[in-house]
Amino acid sequence: MPMFVIVPCPDIARSVEFWTEGLGFFELFAAPGQVTHLRRWAFQDVLLVPGAPADRPGGLTVSFSCVLGEIEAIAAACERVAPGCTVGPRVMPWNSMELEVRTPERTRVVMTAAQPYDPDSPAAEHLRSIGIEGP
Repeated sequence: MPMFVIVPCPDIARSVEFWTEGLGFFELFAAPGQVTHLRRWAFQDVLLVPGAPADRPGGLTVSFSCVLGEIEAIAAACERVAPGCTVGPRVMPWNSMELEVRTPERTRVVMTAAQPYDPDSPAAEHLRSIGIEGP
C-alpha cells in the first residue's frame, strides 16, 4: 500500500457500512475489534480502527480520485446511507468536479474527478496565460 489513511471509529460496523455502501470501497481484510482494511481502487486504502474521531475542528480530510461518471452515484449512495452528509458535487477552478462527504466518524472525504478539457474554458485561458498549452 503506497498510501493509506488510518481512521479512528467509535463504531466500526457503521463506518464500514458507510464507506462500502456510500463511497464504494470493499472490505479487503478484517481483524474484528482491531482493524478493517478497505480498498476502492489500487492504492486507495483506508484502515478503520477502534477509537474516537480526530478532536481537531474539521477532523481528518482525505481525497480520492474517481471518474466523472461516478460522482452523482456516489453522492446518491452516501445520502441514502447518511442523509445530509454531502456537499456538491461542484465544479472547481482547477478543472475538476468534487463531492465532499462527511463520514460517520467525521472524516471529510473529497471524491474528485477531472473535467474534460475545454479549450474555451477560463481554466484553459489561465493555462495559456502562464505559457502552458492544452493537450
